[in-house]
Amino acid sequence: MQSKKLSHVGPDGKARMVDVGGKAVTAREALARGEITMSAAALRLIRTGAVAKGDPLQAARLAGIMAAKQTSGLIPLCHPLPLTHVSVELKPTRRGYRIEARVRTNAPTGVEMEALTAVSIAALTIYDMVKAVDREMVIGDICVVEKRGGRSGDYTRRRKAPVKS
Repeated sequence: MQSKKLSHVGPDGKARMVDVGGKAVTAREALARGEITMSAAALRLIRTGAVAKGDPLQAARLAGIMAAKQTSGLIPLCHPLPLTHVSVELKPTRRGYRIEARVRTNAPTGVEMEALTAVSIAALTIYDMVKAVDREMVIGDICVVEKRGGRSGDYTRRRKAPVKS
């Protein structure tokens, strides 16, 4: 069984960037997911293409991709990674959108943070573009769904995120 130590905390209790210099460069992939829920009026505007600021779904897709590429500048201790692929998909749900981001790299460390960042920023972009109509939108259930590659092996989320009513 693998030890569950926090690798970003040194023996002296201080935050540190993990040294990945000795790790093998391997193909790695992560899929993250989240949700944004909103009012019927906000949904209607998006789905009819009537949002005054433009198409929030296309803006969110682009913002998510750009955010994945900037993750190491946003989150302390994250390594800058050469991303080989980023996709952001927005799927309509009854009360909003499910957002999924898939990120790939060939590197000595994984891309879970990049996928999570892409989902988060995509959701925030939708919020920003529609907030004039609905300030009560909810962003949530952001999680890593799966990851591939690396020393710790593959991971697939077993539990489903809570379902909103």
